[in-house]
Amino acid sequence: QVQLVESGGGLVQAGGSLRLSCAASGRTFSRYAMGWFRQAPGKEREFVASITGGGGTTLYSDPVKGRFTISRDSAKNTVYLQMNSLKPEDTAVYYCAGRGSSYYISRDAGGYDYWGQGTQVTVSS
Repeated sequence: QVQLVESGGGLVQAGGSLRLSCAASGRTFSRYAMGWFRQAPGKEREFVASITGGGGTTLYSDPVKGRFTISRDSAKNTVYLQMNSLKPEDTAVYYCAGRGSSYYISRDAGGYDYWGQGTQVTVSS
């Protein structure tokens, strides 16, 4: 069982940056593939980024590619989402997700077993 806790959300102006963190419980963090998803009001949850257990492979959605960077620090049991050049359309609740498979990487929310409670990101124009 893994518990995920996101932090780092907030209000930022367009063009600004935020870094989200997701702290995971447990001793086998490196065995878990991790992902970030987001859900805007009235919209379905959508994939943002994913990273394998070892951090060697990453995957991004087209809307965030080149602006967002996913990374992980196994010593801190934490996965990060660095968000630069933020746009108003990035406004959403951002969720961290995990799957107990080191080499897994996917855009499919259904493939992740563990979810955090979410953190709100609001980008003003």
